[in-house]
Amino acid sequence: MSFRTTVHESLPYIDPEPTPAERSAAEALIAAELSSTPSPSTDQQPAPSASLPPLREPVFSPLITQELERVASQQSLRVIDESRYQAPDPSSIASLSSPDELRETLSRAYAASTYLRGREAHLRLLDAYGRNAWLVGNWSGLEAETAALERELAAARREVDRVNVRRRQAQDEAGGELRGLEEAWRRGVGRVLEAEAAAEALRRQVLERRREGGEGVAA
Repeated sequence: MSFRTTVHESLPYIDPEPTPAERSAAEALIAAELSSTPSPSTDQQPAPSASLPPLREPVFSPLITQELERVASQQSLRVIDESRYQAPDPSSIASLSSPDELRETLSRAYAASTYLRGREAHLRLLDAYGRNAWLVGNWSGLEAETAALERELAAARREVDRVNVRRRQAQDEAGGELRGLEEAWRRGVGRVLEAEAAAEALRRQVLERRREGGEGVAA
């Protein structure tokens, strides 16, 4: 059956509540059905269908293969030279004599000094205004998002209430007709049973008359 035409046979505003005995019987049937159905094990993987083609072997580039091997061996990823952002050791500078080495070391020192000054400024700003910025961010971002979610939740609840009201109205309008049909069905079943009982009684009377007629001829 298509999900577009599926109708759940639930009439909470017409059908009476089940009695404790009926509920216990239904729960017993459910428990028996669950116990008879084998539960799939989490360790057992379903076998692939024979109609599916075999899986194609993956082909990776050398860089991806190298990265997969690094992850498999649990090696840390080192792609940034952290020494470029650290102040050089003065003792290592004193041992240099070549102008090229001194020029390269001085360039690195300038880069490290610029980074450290920027980092220090950022830390000062974070220490002075970080808490307030965090609170303002929560107020402007998270609280606004929370309010939007609360409005969506309220709208969804109102829609659920409207659906329940329409469902109750529909069931109340059809309740009298359904009860009349149920009563007519019961009367029809009762009349069928009465007709069958009358037919059975008539059949016995006919058999009894035939038996009596046969005995009279024999006499």
